[in-house]
Amino acid sequence: MYVLTVDQRNSTHEPDRVPELLAQLADVPAAVPFERSVGDELQGVLASPEEVVDAALRCLRGGGWYVGIGIGTVELPLPATPREGRGSAFVAARAAVERAKKTGDRAPLAVEGPAGAAEAEGVLALIGRFVMNRSEAEWRILDLLEPHQRGSQSAVARALDISPQAVSKAVFRAAWIEEWAARPAAHVLLHLADQVEDGDTR
Repeated sequence: MYVLTVDQRNSTHEPDRVPELLAQLADVPAAVPFERSVGDELQGVLASPEEVVDAALRCLRGGGWYVGIGIGTVELPLPATPREGRGSAFVAARAAVERAKKTGDRAPLAVEGPAGAAEAEGVLALIGRFVMNRSEAEWRILDLLEPHQRGSQSAVARALDISPQAVSKAVFRAAWIEEWAARPAAHVLLHLADQVEDGDTR
């Protein structure tokens, strides 16, 4: 299982943005839905690596968040809220979010867990750099695109009444194609780490 612990940056000098981020994560399928855990922090329990990648990148897109991903066990039955959760994934997520606060100029994201976690972190940090550097004008275009769908760029150009060349340039600058090519690598690495327990594959 996966636990995401997300902490607001500069929370003592910024307005409370937890409700805003919770709204952005509301439609991410979760084993235990995201909610405020303490202060300007929120947590959620996720069952699939695809959900983890989606949620983590949404957090990085908004900016102003430290993202910690913990991989490990979550005691069953699943808790009603993340605050009631126990297990190694919660411990790992806490360590991850604290380490995310020390990543310097890199994407403020860390992954803690069994073998494969470090490699997953590397891929997610790379994708996160793309996501964090996009402008609002680029997102206006990218939000309308369908990944891996031929003809999607032309449809967006018509919808926004801009040239196909403008869409193509935005896609290139934003590394949109590279992001969606790299996401499966992050999925695989997160999945492999989730299958490892005490150095053995279950």
